[in-house]
Amino acid sequence: MKRRDLLLSLAIAGLELDAQEPAPESLYIPKPQLVEDRRFLQDFMDEFAFADLITADPGIRITHIPVILDRTGGQYGKVSGHIARHNPQSQLFDGKQTAVVVFRGPNSYISPQWYRKQEAVPTWNFAVVHASGRPRPITNRNDIHDLLAKLIHKFEGADSAYEFAKLPDSFTNGLIAGVIGFEMEIERLEGKFKLGQERSEADRQALLKNLRAAKAGPSMYEFTEAFYKHLS
Repeated sequence: MKRRDLLLSLAIAGLELDAQEPAPESLYIPKPQLVEDRRFLQDFMDEFAFADLITADPGIRITHIPVILDRTGGQYGKVSGHIARHNPQSQLFDGKQTAVVVFRGPNSYISPQWYRKQEAVPTWNFAVVHASGRPRPITNRNDIHDLLAKLIHKFEGADSAYEFAKLPDSFTNGLIAGVIGFEMEIERLEGKFKLGQERSEADRQALLKNLRAAKAGPSMYEFTEAFYKHLS
């Protein structure tokens, strides 16, 4: 083999290796808050499936969407969803640009008064999972229809009487034309659970007691009702 051909083949091999490298870390996680149990993280993603799709090229863009997780897609699973076709973020669904899908769980203010020793400061507890990868487009009409059907089935529930498949094509074709789907094999899965787990057993029990007694935030009904009144 000629030296030039050898160098070229090595360069190509290097590019292929680079393409297989996992997405860079997207989240600072102190060791006590790191969760790496894949099944636990996937359960979390299934439960808190309204997520933030974040891209950063050429500038930061965030779209808030429901997504669905396929646990069999690759090492960590595959995330799929859809956005408006006119959303500039859709131009990055090329299988090359990195994106992060952020799943957020409950969160709460934590008062230092809850701890046995009050030589402490307030904090905020939360749980998040970041799934990073390179989204690829789903543009075929039937594939988008199947994706929408899976999303609807997940959130409607098995007992729902609603049947997306029975809607006429004359209705669904127009809707499907206005969206673009994506699928993203997860290359890096990061779990940060900041829930006071590093504290003493007494503090953890006190934290649970006070969280249970804490006033809950407004429900979706209450928030929506208040917003309607604001509009009137």
